[in-house]
Amino acid sequence: MFYKISKLSLSVGLICGSALFLSACQNETGSNTQRQNDSENAAIAVYDEALTDLISFTESGTKHDVTLDGVTTSFQGASNKMQVTFSKDTSIPTMSITPDTPWDLSALPAHNIALDVKNLSNGSAHLYMALVNPKGKNQRRSLSIPKGFEGTIFVPLTGKEAETETGFWGDAPVWPDAGTMMVWRSWRSEQVDLSKIAKINFFMIGTLEDKIIELNNVRIRKNPPSDPNWMKGIVDKFGQNAQREFPGKVQSEEHLKQLANEELAALAASKGPENRSRFGGYTKGPQLEATGYFRTEKVDGKWWMVDPEGYIFFSHGPANVRMANMTTLTGVDYDAPEIRERRAEEVTPEDSMGIIKIPNNIKEQKYTISPLRNGMFEWLPDYNDPLAEHYSYRRSTHKGAIPYGETYSFYRANLDRRYGNDGNESFLRKWEEVTIDRMHDWGFTSFGNWVDPAFYAAKQVPYFANGWIIGDFKTLSGYKNHWGLMPDPFDPVFAERAQHTIDVLKRKVKGSPWCAGIFIDNEKSWGERTGTVPQRYGVILDALSKSAEESPAKAAFSQRLKDKYTNIDALNAAWNTSLASWSSLESGVEFTEFSDALVADLSSLLEALGEQYFVVVHNTLEEALPNHLYMGARMANWGMPDEIIKASLKYSDVLSFNIYEEGVQAHAWDFLEKVDLPTVIGEFHIGTATDSGLFNPGIVHASDQKDRALMYKEYMASVLSKPYMVGAHWFQYADEPITGRAFDGENANIGFVNVADVPYPELINAVKDVTYNMYETRLEDK
Repeated sequence: MFYKISKLSLSVGLICGSALFLSACQNETGSNTQRQNDSENAAIAVYDEALTDLISFTESGTKHDVTLDGVTTSFQGASNKMQVTFSKDTSIPTMSITPDTPWDLSALPAHNIALDVKNLSNGSAHLYMALVNPKGKNQRRSLSIPKGFEGTIFVPLTGKEAETETGFWGDAPVWPDAGTMMVWRSWRSEQVDLSKIAKINFFMIGTLEDKIIELNNVRIRKNPPSDPNWMKGIVDKFGQNAQREFPGKVQSEEHLKQLANEELAALAASKGPENRSRFGGYTKGPQLEATGYFRTEKVDGKWWMVDPEGYIFFSHGPANVRMANMTTLTGVDYDAPEIRERRAEEVTPEDSMGIIKIPNNIKEQKYTISPLRNGMFEWLPDYNDPLAEHYSYRRSTHKGAIPYGETYSFYRANLDRRYGNDGNESFLRKWEEVTIDRMHDWGFTSFGNWVDPAFYAAKQVPYFANGWIIGDFKTLSGYKNHWGLMPDPFDPVFAERAQHTIDVLKRKVKGSPWCAGIFIDNEKSWGERTGTVPQRYGVILDALSKSAEESPAKAAFSQRLKDKYTNIDALNAAWNTSLASWSSLESGVEFTEFSDALVADLSSLLEALGEQYFVVVHNTLEEALPNHLYMGARMANWGMPDEIIKASLKYSDVLSFNIYEEGVQAHAWDFLEKVDLPTVIGEFHIGTATDSGLFNPGIVHASDQKDRALMYKEYMASVLSKPYMVGAHWFQYADEPITGRAFDGENANIGFVNVADVPYPELINAVKDVTYNMYETRLEDK
């Protein structure tokens, strides 16, 4: 529950305090950061003069409203610094600060918002800040604050550094002497007007331990002078950060080959974990029925997958082990519209396309579509260079500054440099071999979703096949269309496209026992689990607003409502509406108020929508691939309404959720014990921008590579302890490009390996600590 604090004053007035930060202070989690901070005080102070003070914390008066959910606050003596404790027992513990009237920043020169923080937690703390304008739109930023850190963090709000659409999430540092810049959490292209700020929310998401942050002196500062070279020449020829040194950075092609040879020797000597079947099951565990295919079974109160030989199996490994979605836009396009043409029979979405070879006659029509992006690269190969074969093309983008254009894969180019190329992409065959050897050495038992089909035929590591249902069927718009509009599963064309997609999968899988299961689609726009009626039932409201003639879902819903209410007067009485006839309903209706009966009907219709989707997918899969597990809909924790979970239970062999949090909180997820179906985590990760050379740490932040490894182990401990969990898949195998993947600009340190295909040693050691003992750990956990 939200409540108002009566004793807390958020007074306006300048509070002097040094801004303490040096990026190197994050190099050692838990270390005493004061020794690094001291040398920076003078430099940062130059840019620390406040244009206006927003919030100063004192214990008397009631200047602003403060609401808390899962948060407690306290002061130390006469200090103006407020300690904020974010509880692990709340999914999103939040402190909201609302002024009597919105802060008006419209007359200020180019500026940034800054605040002083100190981390008093036992480990790093991933703090989010959302700035909300009077229309309720918000811009979100976040940062992993190392244990013991004390200093200034900031966000550019206006000026070149805030307003330039770079085409990716995390930007190169703007003013090194101004403090620590928080990382974008909103889509960069969705510029939110923050000339007035109506609310500031501080929150955390899915913590496994209470976190304590000391806050002080929230202020607006004038921006330092802009660097004319910002965003210029930031990427070297290996696709790395050209302006920073960091552990694992490749210095030359000779160095790259040396690192590769050292790893190959270590892999050749590895025997991997003991007591594993050829499919990765645990041979020292209970011997169960062997069916020749993967299945699930509950044993002594815990769910397990069971491998084809009858051994208990826990699915753990990387997702997105492929070359698709690993290219970045170069800022070049071609005056050749035919390259963007699509074919009606396509089953592969744009972000899953591999390398597309560009004809020479089209390359001759090149021009620079974005000088900003094109200037980010110190090097791109000439078209007659052997490494030019790693150019590709993106016909459309989901987010970003460029709608389409030429792309380049530095990851593929580095594999080419590492292993050589005989003209038939031999470097890819070597990459496949090394990847399989890594899977065995690292103790992983399976690939996750989106694995290159080349690994299907290898028959050395279990995998999950995947398909997307795309095509020209009707769609519905919800509150959050994160990856696009929701398919209308009542449209017969949806069933036709599902059949086409699954037929392609059938030909690829070939009934192989190495296929552990099948995912169809990902993170569909079902709606929110909690929130307002439009947030929860947006897709149903959209359907009801359409005519029954244009919307198959509307036609189905109209019939269900007729069957329930029999006459329009009964529906009007329940909904508090005044529809003249059933024809009025069928022609389209919108709502401004929602009676309890209407909300109940919206809920019922959402469940019906979900059931229709799962009926189509499940039945088509069952007919085509009857021996393989259907792994559900990979619901994101931001879009998993109870109605859709309920609908999925009837048709999924295994439930799947993408859980981007610090771990699996019991209070949030133990409803799955009552559901009593096996569950797999389709995606999770932890990243850092501090010592990876990248600008974006991903969705869940660590303070450095050591902290990243620790957080991975803590996450997996929370998974292995849950009786309903049968797997967890890390997204993804390799880091995203530093200048953003071409589809949407994601550019995070979320890989087990970097852009040069060099593993992160801290994370890999942590992986082995988990995987070499995970069966024993889970069996012994009572």
